Amino acid sequence: MKRLPLFLLALALLATVGCKPKAKDIPPLQRKEAASLASEAQFAAMMRDHARAEPLLVKATKLCPDNGEYWVNLGISRKHLGNTSGAKSAYESARKAYGDAYEIDPTRPEPLLQEFYVMALLGKADEASKLQEKALKRNPTDARLRAFVESKQLDRMLADPNFKEMAL
Repeated sequence: MKRLPLFLLALALLATVGCKPKAKDIPPLQRKEAASLASEAQFAAMMRDHARAEPLLVKATKLCPDNGEYWVNLGISRKHLGNTSGAKSAYESARKAYGDAYEIDPTRPEPLLQEFYVMALLGKADEASKLQEKALKRNPTDARLRAFVESKQLDRMLADPNFKEMAL
């Protein structure tokens, strides 16, 4: 009888093995600070002051490493500054952040669509295309995913001169 609580605890631990990861526990205040930094960086980037935007985005990504948008913007700023290896590193971190977000909640296709975009920025359009096909086979009823693939959004992005400026 005394072993029952120990057995239940062991059973509970075994049940959690293999569970999907949860979003990082980043305090709301930290997220707000990162959003403020990213907003300031976005203004600097609009003014074409990428030298000012880049360190702000570095701080934002340190505060919220799970935010793919911050990583993409950091990569874009670094690309404009001529730091291709830094841009590649930021884009790869963005891809991971979006992949993790999709893994946490596969009912939301937005992170997956953003991952396609980042893969194209990394010069991996063929890989992105294959991932699109695989995702569509897995979720054939997802209207947003189907619309993205059927309207050839990836091809449109690749043809856009502004996109080419940011891509590696």
